[in-house]
Amino acid sequence: MQPIAASQPPNAENVHCMSNLSGHETLSPQIGFQGVVGKSRPMREVFRMIERVADSDSTVLINGETGTGKGLVAKAIHLNSYRKDKPFVAINCGAIPENLLESELFGHVKGAFTGATAAKVGKFEVADGGTIFLDEIGDMSPDLQVKVLKVLEEREFEPVGGCKSIKVDVRIIAATHRDLEEEVQKGNFREDLFYRLYVIPIQLPSLSERRVDIPLLTHYFLNKLNMDKNARISGISSDAMELLMQYAWPGNVRELANMLERLVVLKADGEIQVDDLPAKLRLDSIDESDDATFAVSCPELGTEGICLNTAVSEFEKNLIYQSLEKTDWVKNKAAKLLQVKRTTLVEKIKRYDLQKCA
Repeated sequence: MQPIAASQPPNAENVHCMSNLSGHETLSPQIGFQGVVGKSRPMREVFRMIERVADSDSTVLINGETGTGKGLVAKAIHLNSYRKDKPFVAINCGAIPENLLESELFGHVKGAFTGATAAKVGKFEVADGGTIFLDEIGDMSPDLQVKVLKVLEEREFEPVGGCKSIKVDVRIIAATHRDLEEEVQKGNFREDLFYRLYVIPIQLPSLSERRVDIPLLTHYFLNKLNMDKNARISGISSDAMELLMQYAWPGNVRELANMLERLVVLKADGEIQVDDLPAKLRLDSIDESDDATFAVSCPELGTEGICLNTAVSEFEKNLIYQSLEKTDWVKNKAAKLLQVKRTTLVEKIKRYDLQKCA
């Protein structure tokens, strides 16, 4: 099997066929940009945004849940820009201890702190001429936020312990799973940095919002894993695929990719069946069918009547609380379940004084 090409434009309607290992034809995902797979409407919108912004130097802020592919989109923007032959440097701001992150970003001079036995070049300097991707920037400390703001405004920085400014020509792409507007209101994120980053926002959909892409992603990962793992998986049964379509995928595309890798390694050849899937997928499908709608009791209308406003308020309060419990009090997810704006949900939570039980 030949690797799937990544050179075609993201025309989501142009989904072609390719032969799988069993000789049957399966849908091959249209890869819009360097491994970003999809044909759903939200992903077509993401592809269009990548095309529009790639060749500019404007700062991009990618927002999306963990596992939605923020790093892939950032790299796709870089590889489709005029900076593509220059470095693409990624750093996860949430994975590096605060006392080390400043040195990682800006470098340090010899003797700047205990253990600094030699000078070190920072990521910003390494990325000169190219792109730096600041993943999970919402986890960055306020002190470092000030320094990143200076780079954005003045295109220069000072290494830790240094006194000489270094000028750089870098494009900054940032990403976060947090709601930065809410973090600004809480005082956890600088407002001036937020507006510096929020030049071109790109919102990535969760996998549950783009279920039509699940078969495309599944075939893409299976084809890739067959080559990487020297396996002979011929495909996936329709019943198994139906369960993949029904599952909530809280870990998004990353969870799907990891699960498929586990299946390929364990099964090695043949067609993936329902019994091959993890138990949580099979059980979740049963739970979902039994809990397709919220079980909210409706008050009965007695002979003495009922206060409609009170009944409606209690009904709404109950629904909101259930949606928050169902999503572990992640307001963005709860708002999606209720099909309302997040700001609307927050206002109603405050109105009803809803709080998470300890």
